[in-house]
Amino acid sequence: MGLSQAILTCLIDAPHSGYDLSKVFSESVGYFWQASQQQIYRELGKLEAAGLIVSEVIPREGRLDKKVYSITEQGKQHLIEWMHKPSEPDIIREDLLVKIFSGGIVSVDLLIEDIARHRRIHLEKLSTYREIEKEKCPYPKELNKEEKLRRLVLMAGMKYEQSWIDWCDEALEVLQSLSSE
Repeated sequence: MGLSQAILTCLIDAPHSGYDLSKVFSESVGYFWQASQQQIYRELGKLEAAGLIVSEVIPREGRLDKKVYSITEQGKQHLIEWMHKPSEPDIIREDLLVKIFSGGIVSVDLLIEDIARHRRIHLEKLSTYREIEKEKCPYPKELNKEEKLRRLVLMAGMKYEQSWIDWCDEALEVLQSLSSE
């Protein structure tokens, strides 16, 4: 997946200014696709040049004009064509795993500290996802199609975080036994 598909996805429901899009992005696809505001603005220019989105400048008195972006039919078609292509699993690129792999050259306590920090981060993310679930999906059986699809993504995020928490627990147990040797 590319940033362009993530941005087009955020524009399906409603037009957004670049600023609003950054916020929508971070509160939706941003949980599983990272992009800075600068990257988003750069990509908006490329998408508009390609005819996949259009912008409308809205004058505002006493403030800078607001530029609002909308997905075009060509943009929707681009997204549909992309969705018809098979998705490949992402490659794991995790610094922590490289550190553990070469961890024999440092103290076990250093590794324990880093894994414990990772565990806390994954717990925080899991907690955030659970709050989103409570707020957006209190009655899963009553959700419409789009809400059910988005809940599936949320559930994947929850399982991902729980999997990391479980791995951290196992790794901490192994490392703590090594530090007592």
